[in-house]
Amino acid sequence: MDFVAGCIGGAAGVLVGHPFDTVKVRLQVQSSQRPLYRGTIHCFQSIIRRESLLGLYSGIGSPMMGLTFINALVFGAQGNAMRLLGGDTPKNQFLAGMAAGTIQCVVCCPMELVKTRMQLLGTEKSSRKLYKNSWDCLAHIYKEEGLRGINRGMVTTLLREAPSFGMYFLAFDVLMRNLGCEPGDSYMVPKLLFAGGMAGIASWLSTYPVDVIKSRMQADGVGGVHQYSGIADCVRQSIRKEGYMVFTKGLTSTLVRAFPVNAATFATVTLVLMYARGFEEHSEDCEAAQQSRHAPRQPREESSSL
Repeated sequence: MDFVAGCIGGAAGVLVGHPFDTVKVRLQVQSSQRPLYRGTIHCFQSIIRRESLLGLYSGIGSPMMGLTFINALVFGAQGNAMRLLGGDTPKNQFLAGMAAGTIQCVVCCPMELVKTRMQLLGTEKSSRKLYKNSWDCLAHIYKEEGLRGINRGMVTTLLREAPSFGMYFLAFDVLMRNLGCEPGDSYMVPKLLFAGGMAGIASWLSTYPVDVIKSRMQADGVGGVHQYSGIADCVRQSIRKEGYMVFTKGLTSTLVRAFPVNAATFATVTLVLMYARGFEEHSEDCEAAQQSRHAPRQPREESSSL
């Protein structure tokens, strides 16, 4: 039931947050010399005008496909880590979150690679439609670049996911300890929404510069043109051409997305468990929720529901 609830909650998070993620990726990878978008709002307007509302959901198939596997990995890893560490403490929540974030990279990295490539369709980096759908994109990358291409951006994904999931679980745990989680409390849902949303924001703020580099590495090679020789080269070129503010590109849309995505995820997971197990048994779920009863952020939902 934890697995089912996590999947439903994660799906809710993807549906709410994917348009913001599309905007984030477009802003992160656009050329500094010839930018297509002036900011978050202009990017939203441009995508809708040129590609219709469906353009905001480009690449959604990839995070939806990987959702089940990511949730299973995160819940299993986080729960087992908490049992091995012993004791429900903020420190253990952080360490268990890091373990969960590390393990789920196996699915998260290829999923986000496909999502990023699909989100770039229709931009100057991909003027023609290279892929029919997410599966076709994955097959195309494998055919052209092999397993190495499928796992492009794995190191930066790991550098982002491990600490950000640690911060995610830690922030939620600390907020819930202070806000309280009592069945029958008329403010329980608002508390879950607030704690989940703020945990998502804290998670993204902790590793956002790494996410910018990850997006650029995964977007590199679209159209057959490779711009970076590695992570260090990507960092050097980005700073040289655009300055240190490059690491904040797309941050506004990411934070705007993070709150509703993670709020929706937490509320959905909790309500599914409540109705499935019964109101009285849910009193134990509230305590367990601080350990392993919440889905990852989407993409940074950011897979993840962040």
